[in-house]
Amino acid sequence: MEEITWSDFEKVALCVGTIVDVQDFPKAKKPAYQLQIDFGTEIGMRKSSAQITVHYRREELIGRQIVAVLNFPRKQIANFFSECLVTGFADANGDIVLTTVDKEVPNGTRLS
Repeated sequence: MEEITWSDFEKVALCVGTIVDVQDFPKAKKPAYQLQIDFGTEIGMRKSSAQITVHYRREELIGRQIVAVLNFPRKQIANFFSECLVTGFADANGDIVLTTVDKEVPNGTRLS
């Protein structure tokens, strides 16, 4: 694993946001959802595509706080532009489990 410096780490904007809308994403190559995430008044709303359909149903994602990288460039996935990268870990089968916080924090809070 390559070492990075503290200043490298500080460049990554990992922030908490609350999922406010979830739609199916039938045009994605792999099963995915289109998420709308509230990152608070300073950052606002961002959209993301996430391949999390194995572990999560649409209705259980609404209101869930997640951790996302906000300072990657937008990425086009089929007909959709993802504006942030929702983070997670692959389970033993390679299916993604979301990175979350165990207590509620204000939307937009940056990992420190």
